Amino acid sequence: MEQIITSFKELDTSTISDALDKIGVFGQCFGVRSINPEWKIVGRAFTVKYSPVDLEPGTVGDFIDDVEPGDVVVLDNNGRLDCTVWGDILTGVAKRRGIAGTVIDGVCRDTHRSIHLDYPVFSTNRYMRTGKGRVQIETVGETINISNVIVKKGDIIVGDADGVVVVPKIIEQQVLDEAKRIANAEDRIRDAIENGMRLDEARKHFNYHHLQKGE
Repeated sequence: MEQIITSFKELDTSTISDALDKIGVFGQCFGVRSINPEWKIVGRAFTVKYSPVDLEPGTVGDFIDDVEPGDVVVLDNNGRLDCTVWGDILTGVAKRRGIAGTVIDGVCRDTHRSIHLDYPVFSTNRYMRTGKGRVQIETVGETINISNVIVKKGDIIVGDADGVVVVPKIIEQQVLDEAKRIANAEDRIRDAIENGMRLDEARKHFNYHHLQKGE
């Protein structure tokens, strides 16, 4: 496993979100959440974009065998809530292949299967209606949009109980360094107040109100 992926596993999405704000990058996927708050995913994005079905229907999920173990499947279904692009068969294959998880701008189904196999799925919502005959794959491995966040293949995806953030590959080390700095400052604030310092004094001392502000 890449060291930078291991390092991001030590951080939560709240801290990474603050780091993205500090740098001035929009990477928070509004409305995308886990069906199990215990799940956490960290991995590189394998991107898939869906479109409405054409006159000659295409495939829905045949990309799955090309995803590398440890990657995160990221599905752009244009935020559609009326049909799914992920269900129990894909969940089973993804789990066997060691894929880290799935993020969907849209809905999933067969939720019980994901929970039973402990396979993380993050989506806008859940709905049982199939996407077959309604959507088809438009592109694989190209730039997509997840809840108004641009995602490129290879970007780092982090998801936990608070949602999903996207870390662009070209600035991943900068984001990691900033997130570590923020986490360290907040740890010092917690230690200070546990040792008797007033909260307002601790926040001022450790520059709390400027941790997420751009320079």
